[in-house]
Amino acid sequence: MVAEPIRDIETVTPTGELVRPLPEGVVIRDTRTHPDDRGIVFELYDPRWKVHPAPMVFSYCFTTRPGKAKGWAMHKEHDDRYVIMFGEMMVVLYDERPDSSTYGLVSEIMLTQDRRQLLTIPVGVWHATLNLGSTDAIAVNFPTIPYDHAHPDKYRLPLDTDRIPYSFEARTGW
Repeated sequence: MVAEPIRDIETVTPTGELVRPLPEGVVIRDTRTHPDDRGIVFELYDPRWKVHPAPMVFSYCFTTRPGKAKGWAMHKEHDDRYVIMFGEMMVVLYDERPDSSTYGLVSEIMLTQDRRQLLTIPVGVWHATLNLGSTDAIAVNFPTIPYDHAHPDKYRLPLDTDRIPYSFEARTGW
């Protein structure tokens, strides 16, 4: 028997805004890239955007190699605020907060240098990154507290955990 074709569902608006749900407290804001004949300048974070009440107190850069995934990670004391600098990265979020209105929700967020965005990941949301490009994906994080080397606020699970209903190996498309 031949299966009937299935019509795609709407995933973005005509202006590119996501229409699927995100974990409660996740905020995505477009940043601005200013090109000219000499190169580009792109904005990373501005407190005047009012996307997060906590001040910028620390930042660091991280990379993910082509085809590699990093995660799962979760924080109990701070939010992460990511901006991709170069490359293409998917951030997968899993809301395990029992008091959240989006408890159990899995979301995929695409971050790309072609549309740079500031992504806020709240306390208690598991997250992992997957590089979808052919070069290193380079991102900056502006966590809401400085890193404590003696007592890191980072909790980890393996990528293939049964605790999170997501598989990185099932990424073959249709």
